[in-house]
Amino acid sequence: MKRLIKFIPAVLLVGALLTAFTTVEKKTVKCLIQLTNYTGEGAYLIVSIVDADNEYVETLYVQGKDSEWYSEISEWWKFYGKHRPNIDAISGETISGGERSLSVLQIPIDKIDKGYNLRFETSVEDQGYFADDIQFELTTENLTTKVEGKGFIRYVRMLPQ
Repeated sequence: MKRLIKFIPAVLLVGALLTAFTTVEKKTVKCLIQLTNYTGEGAYLIVSIVDADNEYVETLYVQGKDSEWYSEISEWWKFYGKHRPNIDAISGETISGGERSLSVLQIPIDKIDKGYNLRFETSVEDQGYFADDIQFELTTENLTTKVEGKGFIRYVRMLPQ
């Protein structure tokens, strides 16, 4: 019995380590973002997964590398500013009015068709901020569609790979 009691913590530790190092399977989706025609500075854009209560779960993409302006994206900053995950590998340069960009999103498969949403936030210096320029349910069907924006984004077209 004493051997069993000594053995149990080791088994639990190994199980915890295996769980910690398990990678989440992800779906690769190309995302074409077309901005509206506006004049002025380039847009900062954040793509995040949010839950049914609009709480941030994960940042998928950041367009705009100058981190001193991140606090201007106020809803996302409440999440990112506290946790500060490394976003170097998921960030790109800003794009200006009328331009488009193509980015690759790595979406965790365990979030698709499970009640989560994909949110696109935009901010342009001295012109405004849209916390939900585009937001739609993260479903298999929606990852093959075009969605119209209501702020600086004209539309987003999802292109599954």
